[in-house]
Amino acid sequence: MEDDEAKLEEKYPDERREEEENDCPSHHPPPPPDELFDISTTVDPSYIISLIRKLLPIDSGSEECVRSTEERHSDHMNANNVAQGVVALSGNGFVDTSNGNPESMDIGGNSNESSSEERDKVSSCREGWSSMEEAWEDHGCVLWDLAASRTHAELMVQNLILEVLHANLMVSKSTRIREICLGIIGNLACHEGLLKRIESTTGLVNVLVGQMILTSGLYGAGCTLWAECLQSDDILRRILWIAENTLNHHLIEKSVGLLLGIIEGQPEVEQLLIPPLMTMGLTSLLINLLSFEMSKLTRERIPERYPVLEIILRAIEALSASDSHSKEICSSKELFQLVCELIKLQDKAEVAASCVTAGVLIANILSETVDFIPEVSQEFSFLEGLFSTLPFASDDIEARRALWSVIARLLARVNESEINTLCLSQYVLVLLSNSEIIEDDLLDVQLEDSKSGARTMAQQQIQKIESVLSNWNIRKENLQEESMNGDCSVNKADVKRLSDCCQRYINCRSIEGSS
Repeated sequence: MEDDEAKLEEKYPDERREEEENDCPSHHPPPPPDELFDISTTVDPSYIISLIRKLLPIDSGSEECVRSTEERHSDHMNANNVAQGVVALSGNGFVDTSNGNPESMDIGGNSNESSSEERDKVSSCREGWSSMEEAWEDHGCVLWDLAASRTHAELMVQNLILEVLHANLMVSKSTRIREICLGIIGNLACHEGLLKRIESTTGLVNVLVGQMILTSGLYGAGCTLWAECLQSDDILRRILWIAENTLNHHLIEKSVGLLLGIIEGQPEVEQLLIPPLMTMGLTSLLINLLSFEMSKLTRERIPERYPVLEIILRAIEALSASDSHSKEICSSKELFQLVCELIKLQDKAEVAASCVTAGVLIANILSETVDFIPEVSQEFSFLEGLFSTLPFASDDIEARRALWSVIARLLARVNESEINTLCLSQYVLVLLSNSEIIEDDLLDVQLEDSKSGARTMAQQQIQKIESVLSNWNIRKENLQEESMNGDCSVNKADVKRLSDCCQRYINCRSIEGSS
């Protein structure tokens, strides 16, 4: 009997093998032929694919929790589109077409892992972001090591790791995430044949060049060598010419981003490149670009241009904070008028980050050029705009201090005992309409600051606000006679509430000072 079975095996070896392969539990059927791996590897291929999936840009899955809606709007759209495209594409292995729905993609028995992670989000957005980034780093480092093996590298490329890494480089602001992405791509490029796949991945080479210049180049240890390569007058003039003449908003953003990288780079980079750039008209270029974007913004809201406005303001603000080159840009009256107009916008939500940057820039300008203060000292819309910008800087204590310093300069010019009653009432109306911001931000947040300078500034501001309110209370009888023509109306109860709040703070500080 045994001899007969042996003879059958010799005669029909393929059929016997197929019978054994199919002899498995019904709930674990063998994969279809088109999903069988052609690559032999010592690591389970489905494990590698699951790691690739876990590298999908974390911004695209948690943007509503981590970043404000108005900030980096276009980056988020790009991240979502790229991530969905990666999931929808089919490759070799277990990656299949599932109508772009990540939840329906089967990863070798780990299909519920992604959805489980989403359901287990921690209550704190900041803690959740930190844990997601740590998990991303762990998965990325494993793939970084595996990419050193040609077999594993080929499997990764077949399963769209280049598209996933490209998406991360486009949207991630984390230095560590960018480092891991570049490391994985570096290992992949070491294998013959895969370098062509990297070159043929749309947009990846451009992103890699940009990352190398702005990270390793201008911020890394070899920044001097990179700066010397850019030092040629012809190259610098071309950079400025492109930024000034292109009509493509993406190219403007990238060109100004390069200039920002130079301004914020290492001291060696600044010493080599900023002086010639200033001589070539960097200041006027940035102001002209800001003027153009502001004209666009006031005529029509185009979300695609918001990042351009923000990067231009960041470059100007960085230049205004430079010890060596701030005077030229801070003396521009046109620039001051442009950023003041931005602050006075009533609907700031979509350009909130730009408004905060503009507030910091105004503080820098006024610290250099006090001559501009009279121009806005009695512009109530400007004072109102500064107050309405404060909530958008809730997570940036330095930006809040800058905004409050501008408010303090304006209030310091108010001679509440001599100005006419109606003008005083206008100041009171602005203060009352922002009383919650004053109480929450000035009385609560700045009191917690341990720096004596910040406490002194806070005390001066509160004393000034209380003095304005007190003078209005003294003169309110005259106000009733003067406002018979119907100029403005101030709620007395609101005045008393804000005045009492300021008085409590002043008394509290007096007690602390005497103890």
